[in-house]
Formats: sequence, C-alpha cells, structure tokens
Amino acid sequence: MIRAIHHVGIAVKRLTHAYRFYRDVLGLPLLTEAELPDQGVRAALLAAGDSEIELLEPLGASSAVARFLARHGEGLHHLCFDTPDVGAELTAAKDKGAELIDATPRPGLAGQIGFLHPRACAGVLVELATPGAAHPGASNDASALHSSGLRLKRLIIGAKDPRATAGIFQRLFALPEVAMNGGPRVMLGVGRGALLLVPDAEVGGAEGMVALSMIAGDFDGLLAAFQRAGTSGVLLGTGEVTLEPVATHGVHLHISKYE
Repeated sequence: MIRAIHHVGIAVKRLTHAYRFYRDVLGLPLLTEAELPDQGVRAALLAAGDSEIELLEPLGASSAVARFLARHGEGLHHLCFDTPDVGAELTAAKDKGAELIDATPRPGLAGQIGFLHPRACAGVLVELATPGAAHPGASNDASALHSSGLRLKRLIIGAKDPRATAGIFQRLFALPEVAMNGGPRVMLGVGRGALLLVPDAEVGGAEGMVALSMIAGDFDGLLAAFQRAGTSGVLLGTGEVTLEPVATHGVHLHISKYE
C-alpha cells in the first residue's frame, strides 16, 4: 500500500548552497542531515507539508549522484513513496515484473528503503520507504515538524504516452486516477499529493520528472522573501509564481496560493 509521496529527491552540488534557497528563502524546516557513505551522498530532509524534499550532495566524483550531476546538472533526481512495509512492496513489484535495484530493504535517511530501477517506472527513479519511529517526520505532526507554509502538491512527469505511463504506476502501486477535464493529461492521487503525467511535447520534449508544484499558506510572505533575497528567475502570475531552474538548483517550481 502506498500512503503518500514521502519525498522528492533533488541532486545538488553543495547542500550549503541549496539551503540558501530551500531552507532560508522558501522556509522549509530542516528535519535531518546525515552522511550516507554506502550511497555516496550527504543528504538532508526538509519538511514540505506532509511530504518532504530531500537534497543530495555527492561525497565523491565516483558516486551515482555525482554521475547524475555530470550528465544532467542539478535537478530532480528521484521520487519516494511512503509505504508501511517496504519489503512487501519490493516483493510485490518484483512479482509484477519490475526491475529492482534493491531486492531487500536497507537503512536510509527516510527509514527502511529500497529502489526500483528507472527502467521499471518509465525512466523515473522510484524509492520506497518505511519511516521508523526515530525518523523526524514519522509522526506527521503538521503543527510541529511540518510547520512550513509550503506543501508539496504535485510532481509533474513528462511522457510520450501519459496514459501508458500512468498505467505502469497504477499496475505497480495501485494509485487511483483523479478525474480531470479530458485531454491527454492523466493525474494519479498519492495521499494528499498527486502525480501529473503530461505529454512530453508540452514540456520541451523532456521525459521523466520535469517540475514540482506546491501550495503556499502565506503567498504574499513568500513573494516578500523572494524580494528580500533577490531571487532571480521569478515569473509572477495571478495568485501563482513560477521559478526558473536558475533560482532553484535545476528544478522547475510552480507555487500557488490556491488548492
């Protein structure tokens, strides 16, 4: 059973630089930071409503995240689903023919974790996590740990055939489809969040994870924070703002004051 989007991972060159935007400007509270030698990264989790943002800095040039940065630059790296039993979820995915990176769970920053190969999920690197009692976000206490004014709303995924790609996620994770007003887009619900699958032609031909959408509890305060910080690449609309990758460490980020 998939309960929610636990976090979205972002590969960055330096955590300290990424903190200046994600923690200091956006106001996402830092939950935990740790060095994970077996994964070759120093990672940090920041609260984003009832989900989280994970920032990943490579420890060395030979790590997987370093290779990702060399090929793609900073940006969206992986999607993590929250599940009560990561081991059972990995076994179920394997039984459905999915290619796994981890056949059994292992310790990670988010708890017990396991990864599916991107080939299993239409080019998206998917992590499964079962947070332990010691994980700082395990209580889902929105008034305390998850006190940020920003909540993760949607992860946008580009696909040549959105319907077929949605079918892969539904088959592996039983995600329900959310009704939309027709057209080629498909939305799948994941807890309070969603995956929005769009034709790659709408996003410059890009396939895989292409953008994040968030809700701001204090939209005017957020705009003021951008102004104080001199944030570049800010495109303001009516009740919404889009930030270009130059400001966000490679992430197309859309923030709205409306649900």
